[in-house]
Amino acid sequence: MEIEARTQGDMLVVRVRQDRIDAAAAIQFKDRMREATQVGQGRVLLDLSQVAFLDSSGLGAVVAVRKSLGPDRPLELAGLTPTVEKVFRLTRMDSIFTIHPAVQDGLRNAG
Repeated sequence: MEIEARTQGDMLVVRVRQDRIDAAAAIQFKDRMREATQVGQGRVLLDLSQVAFLDSSGLGAVVAVRKSLGPDRPLELAGLTPTVEKVFRLTRMDSIFTIHPAVQDGLRNAG
């Protein structure tokens, strides 16, 4: 599972550089996210623009990352592809996460 993290202002932007987060990749995703989010204390923006497929295991992994960050460090999502957005909408997770159309929107709303 390849992810790329960079700090922009008080926000950590994490880009998933895989096209799938499924049962085969969920544990690796959680491990990489734990490593990437050890630095900083601000908001985390997860860029899913390259992820074309997310199954229930992948969704569970994203939720687990949110929980591991704790209540004082929000996990926001950006760049959901239509298929991934549908998973969040059908499971009503779109009401739990702040979802931005693109990373730039999330950065603009920082603060």
